[in-house]
Amino acid sequence: MERRKISFSPPDISELEIAEVAEAMRSGWITTGPRTKLLERRLAAYIETGKTNVDCTIQDAIDKYSNRVVCLNSATAAEELNLRILGIREGDEIIVPAYTYTATASAAVHCGATVKFVDIQKDGDPVTHMPEIDYDALESLINEKTKAIIVVDLGGIVCDYERLFDIVERKKALFHALESDGTPLNDLSSRIQKSIGRVAVVCDAAHALGASRVFEGKKRYVGDIADFTSFSFHAVKNFTTAEGGASTWKSIAGIDNSEIYKFYQLMSLHGQNKDAFAKTKLGAWEYDIIGPWYKCNMTDITAAIGLRQLDRYQGMLDRRLDIIKRYDECCDELGITHLVHHTDYMDSSNHLYLMRIPGIDVETRNLIIEKLAEQGVATNVHYKPLPMMTAYGKDCSNYTNAYDYYHNLITLPLHTLLSDEDVEYICEVLKAIINTLFD
Repeated sequence: MERRKISFSPPDISELEIAEVAEAMRSGWITTGPRTKLLERRLAAYIETGKTNVDCTIQDAIDKYSNRVVCLNSATAAEELNLRILGIREGDEIIVPAYTYTATASAAVHCGATVKFVDIQKDGDPVTHMPEIDYDALESLINEKTKAIIVVDLGGIVCDYERLFDIVERKKALFHALESDGTPLNDLSSRIQKSIGRVAVVCDAAHALGASRVFEGKKRYVGDIADFTSFSFHAVKNFTTAEGGASTWKSIAGIDNSEIYKFYQLMSLHGQNKDAFAKTKLGAWEYDIIGPWYKCNMTDITAAIGLRQLDRYQGMLDRRLDIIKRYDECCDELGITHLVHHTDYMDSSNHLYLMRIPGIDVETRNLIIEKLAEQGVATNVHYKPLPMMTAYGKDCSNYTNAYDYYHNLITLPLHTLLSDEDVEYICEVLKAIINTLFD
């Protein structure tokens, strides 16, 4: 075979995105403005309907889909603001899977909370093989200090939220809501906690825009299942704004979505009660600083990329599925375990292709990665469990399932710039390496 050079996850940027960015720059409005607000509404419509072509410039759609999604400069910012809106603070405990990327846990640390790691199921979910949280172990960790569980729809595969909500409902007697101290944000957080009345279910959906699962008898899209959800639009994600992310939440009884949205805006822009777009209105220069908060708003330049990405998104998801089907055939032929992205109750966003090679150790796994690289195929490992990291104690002895899942894992390239010939090349190189090693 002629050697090819296969990148792991380059962004798929077309002339449509380039033209929209150029138009945004010519418009004179390059920070948070009309394109960001339009992208928020279109994402809200997509999360509700699964449709990328809802016209969110008409008044009915503006009224329906405003104040339901907040676009920010990263998923990490989105996750932290989710927790701060929830009122997470020092003394609270947040349960996090041991098998995830640092942002899932660091957002809780930034809020002053204590992270309690929980192991995954042995070899992952029995159907999808996703490194899904051990729900029995999770239930045993919930106590009077637990305020939220953060779960991860890793690779775009959706967790078992019905089981999660069943657990937190059964444990609600242990939950103690935050009492208001009279300040505006604290008062909102207290009302949110009291209305939910149990441990909050928070979704790290960095990989999962467009994924869905049957929940309470109905197909629901990620962003409309957990209490609060964060998305990533980083350059390596299916849907990108170069850097960026978004927060969304389910409607909460007794609290208007516009009030929640307002506080996301305040917290993402220094606590300033008018953004630059609002201050352009005649005579509207004056503003107040409500709290000494953060700077993590999305700009119209990055939103311009997202608007055109959303136009193309269903086609990109379909192309990813074509590649997954070819990888599945290859791995099944080789006896390699892999993620199952689609079942009769769940459709993933086709974000990552994780495969696990039976019977090998870390050294052999790393050797296979090196041999793939020698043939021009860039791969990755998703993820090294967080308890193995210096920042989280560098001790995975209590999370044996997470370590066992990681040690023989390789992530293959999965992106829409791969040609059919590229995919075939990757499969043939993989077969040659595995067959040579195990002859």
